[in-house]
Amino acid sequence: MNRIKVHLDKRASLSYEICIGNDILDRVALLIAKRNFADNYFVIADSNVASLYGKRLTTVLSDMNLTAELLEFPAGESSKTMTTILSLVDTLMQRGADRTSGLIAFGGGVTGDITGFAASIYMRSIPFIQIPTTLLAQVDSSIGGKTGVDLTEGKNLLGTFYQPKAVFIDLQFLQTLPDGDIENGMAEIIKYGIVDDPDLFALMESETDAILRRDMDVMETLIAQSCKIKKDIVEIDEKDMGIRRMLNFGHTVGHAVEAASDFTIPHGNAVAIGMIASSRISEKLHYLPRVDRVRIETLIHKLGLPCRLPHTMRTVDILPRLKMDKKKKGTALHFVLLKRLGIPFINDSVGEDIIRDTLEELYHDG
Repeated sequence: MNRIKVHLDKRASLSYEICIGNDILDRVALLIAKRNFADNYFVIADSNVASLYGKRLTTVLSDMNLTAELLEFPAGESSKTMTTILSLVDTLMQRGADRTSGLIAFGGGVTGDITGFAASIYMRSIPFIQIPTTLLAQVDSSIGGKTGVDLTEGKNLLGTFYQPKAVFIDLQFLQTLPDGDIENGMAEIIKYGIVDDPDLFALMESETDAILRRDMDVMETLIAQSCKIKKDIVEIDEKDMGIRRMLNFGHTVGHAVEAASDFTIPHGNAVAIGMIASSRISEKLHYLPRVDRVRIETLIHKLGLPCRLPHTMRTVDILPRLKMDKKKKGTALHFVLLKRLGIPFINDSVGEDIIRDTLEELYHDG
């Protein structure tokens, strides 16, 4: 089992371990039992994960003499709302959850966001554990303590920073993921290569075929390196005030695209489009060499992610969503742009004209 320690500001109580392995659910239950995070647990899962794996997880926890109850919510981004949070909290109250109880986020990013948010506010906080089952959650959303729910105006506009007690990544879950979910996660791994690790980016270029056939050795390498990059940045900037903002590369446009689609476009797909938009803006402003921009678009395309906006969406639907971005200051939008692979920077003076022109380009093939 590959173990990566996240050290947060030398506060041992907030530091935690990321454990990565293949078919390790039994060992995960053993580690949870040994570390005694809580007296009893509530496993939070969406309807898809609950039907596939819910009984297996509660069984392995029970085998370790842990009390664990499965709580289910409807699958999909549409469940990431305060209505779901209030329903979950009401159920926890009815089932007798108290400050000695813990939550286990068992699923993808939506599940992690909901569970972490509920844990951060229930009885002024109870512990929670992440067991991410999607590639996107394994490499990104399960690490770093961001929680939240969506509003009609945009993504994650209500939320907290609240760290898990542990993150357990079982590669076995990748075997049953639909191709679209693998592609979603790949967008975040591409992002890590672009903003932090050109060697990781080059590895993805050279191992595209292995990635597409889900070679587990290659996948474990990509996941472990992504987790290490994320944890290194979180350790420096837990609350997203400085260097961690570089991980928002592609997300400013990406979140606006998601919201404009009423969240029918998956997060990774939207971020892929956002990364292309940010790369093109970087090139237009004479920061990013054309060769790097082409490499970015080529890799995104080869890994099955969208490179263009759907024709059912309009630029006038996206632009207002950009203005709701939670990372803006006043009227200034903070774009993460590139000087080259591995050298991102923040620019708060990208004009609306260049944003509009770039978005218009992304409706066309080429």
